[in-house]
Amino acid sequence: MNAPRPTRRIAVLASGRGSNLQAILDAIAAGRLDAEVVGVLSDKPAAAALQKVDPARRWAANPRDFADREAFDAALGDALAALQPDWIVCAGYMRILGEAFVRRFEGRLVNIHPSLLPRHRGLHTHARALEAGDAEHGASVHFVIAELDAGSVFAQARVPVLPGDDAARLADRVLSREHPLLIAALRLLASGRLDERQGRLRLDGQDLFTPLQLDSAGELVATDTPS
Repeated sequence: MNAPRPTRRIAVLASGRGSNLQAILDAIAAGRLDAEVVGVLSDKPAAAALQKVDPARRWAANPRDFADREAFDAALGDALAALQPDWIVCAGYMRILGEAFVRRFEGRLVNIHPSLLPRHRGLHTHARALEAGDAEHGASVHFVIAELDAGSVFAQARVPVLPGDDAARLADRVLSREHPLLIAALRLLASGRLDERQGRLRLDGQDLFTPLQLDSAGELVATDTPS
């Protein structure tokens, strides 16, 4: 008889209010995600996200207090390594991670981004989707590499762009799908069913060529929808 898989240890990087972090904590409390948030780390000591966990699980520092980007990343990396996380989730973390940091945690560092990557990397994605005349918008979960928002995308949620939308309304519609998307993606990772090596995604031992899509029930399903 196989031994049960241990509860996965998740560390979260966040810079703001922590709505995705709260979704993770709620899913764990409800028994929908077999994981433990072992730490929340931030580049903003006043970030509201930090208040969602007890002080023993918080780490924050101002990058301006360090000699350079590399020094801050090294301190962040040391604090993160001490937590021994299985997975590291960038959930509204607004600082670009350096190459050495990404390499240190390669293969277990994921990010949720508010667009249908590879469209609209970087900031202001909702306004840019409207400016581009996109019929669909959404969110993506991807492995992190040194290039901004360019790692392998394995899960997406799509929403329609409606007549009369502005950036705020579109952002709210995306956020309503972003939270269940993140939880579904973390359930997949925590189960050990998906991994990524050298840019190659494998699901249940088979190559995954297009991102899984979030259905109306909050489950990730394989489709032929192009990324």
